[in-house]
Amino acid sequence: MRLVLLVLLSLLSQQLGASVAGLLFDDVGASAMVALRVVFSAAVLLLVTRPSRAALAGLGTRGWAAVVGLGAAMTGMNLAIYEAFARIPQGVAVTFEVLGPLALSVAARPSWGSAAWAALALAGIGVLGREGFSADGGIGGAGLDPVGVALALAAAACWAGYILLSRRAGTHLPGVQGLALATAAGSLVALPVGVATAGAAVLSPVVLVVGLAVALLSTAVPYGIDLQVLRRMPTALFSLLTCLSPIAAALTAWAVRGQELTPLDLAGMLLVIAACAAAVWTGRSPGVAGGARG
Repeated sequence: MRLVLLVLLSLLSQQLGASVAGLLFDDVGASAMVALRVVFSAAVLLLVTRPSRAALAGLGTRGWAAVVGLGAAMTGMNLAIYEAFARIPQGVAVTFEVLGPLALSVAARPSWGSAAWAALALAGIGVLGREGFSADGGIGGAGLDPVGVALALAAAACWAGYILLSRRAGTHLPGVQGLALATAAGSLVALPVGVATAGAAVLSPVVLVVGLAVALLSTAVPYGIDLQVLRRMPTALFSLLTCLSPIAAALTAWAVRGQELTPLDLAGMLLVIAACAAAVWTGRSPGVAGGARG
C-alpha cells in the first residue's frame, strides 16, 4: 500500500508542476516554461548522476544517436503537451496523451481484446469531443480547440517514441545517466524555442523561480520516487497506476488553475483510463511506465 501511495504522489507531483507552470502561460508562454523545466531538470539530473568520462567515451556513435533521439522525443513531448495545456483543459489533454502508449501496447499485442480496449478508448474520446471543435473552445468555452487536441495527440506520438527510444538508449547507458544526458540534449532544443517566444521575460526572477519549482515538482520528486518504487514494485502494476495520470492532471489543474470538468468529461476520461489499464494489465506491458516522460 505504501508503494502505491508513493506512485500516486509521484503522479500528483508531476502534474502539479505542469499546473504551476500554467500560471505563467499568459506571461511568457508555454514553450518558455518547458525550456526552464528542461534546463533546470538537466542540471539537477547531471548533478545527481555525474556521468563518468569513461561512460561518455564508451557511448559511440549509436549510443549518442540514441541519447539525442530520446532527448528530442522528450522535449517534443513536453513542448506539445504544455502548448496543449494552454488551449484545452489539462486533464483532457493528458487523456489524449495516454493514447500514445495505449496504441503502442495494442499494436505490440494485436488481439480481439486489444481491439476492445481500443474501441473503449475511442468511445471515451468521443465523449470528450461530443461538443465538437471550436477555436474559442477548450478552457472556458464550448467544444475543444482543435489545435490543442492536435498538440495533445502529437505529445501522444512523442510519448510512444520516447518509450521505444528509452529502451534503445538504455542498452548503451543504463539507469538515470542516460536520461540525464538525454534531458541535457533536449534542453538544446527547448531553450532556443523558449527564448524565441518569451524573450528577456524568461530571465525574470519570478519566472526563473517558478521554472525551478516546476522542474523539481515534475522531475526531481517523481524521478526520485519512481527509482525507489520500481526496485520493489512489479513493472506491470507501476504501469497500471500510471494510467491514472489524467485524474492527477484534472485534480491539480482544478486546485491550481481553477479548471472544472463536467461529469461527462470525467466519464470520457474514465473510459480512456479503463482502456489503458486493461491493455496494460492483460498484456503485462511496461509501455506506459516511467515518470520520466512528462
